[in-house]
Amino acid sequence: QVQLVESGGGLVQAGGSLRLSCAGSGRTFTSYPMGWFRQTPGKDREFVAGISARGVIPHYADSVKGRFTISRDNAKNTVYLQMNSLKAEDTAVYYCSSTRASFTIAAMMRGTDNYWGQGTQVTVSS
Repeated sequence: QVQLVESGGGLVQAGGSLRLSCAGSGRTFTSYPMGWFRQTPGKDREFVAGISARGVIPHYADSVKGRFTISRDNAKNTVYLQMNSLKAEDTAVYYCSSTRASFTIAAMMRGTDNYWGQGTQVTVSS
């Protein structure tokens, strides 16, 4: 059974930093892109950041470029999201994700055939 387990969420003041982690199990994630999405009440889940299988090519939503950094450690089946200069509008539940079958980061970003973690709450106070 494939599982993605997020950790590292919490409450932080605007301008602060948090680091999210996501540990995968149940399969080897080395060949698959991984990424992060977020969702606020009443809104659709949105793509935040993604990284290719070998960790060479990161992709970011425009709203987080220059502030968030995604990385991965394939030896640990883990992906990270370093979030700096946090803003109140970054408040959301953050979900880790990986594709079920596709090897492309484009497919991961679409989010239509992905594995999902349970989510971790990030709250930024202004």
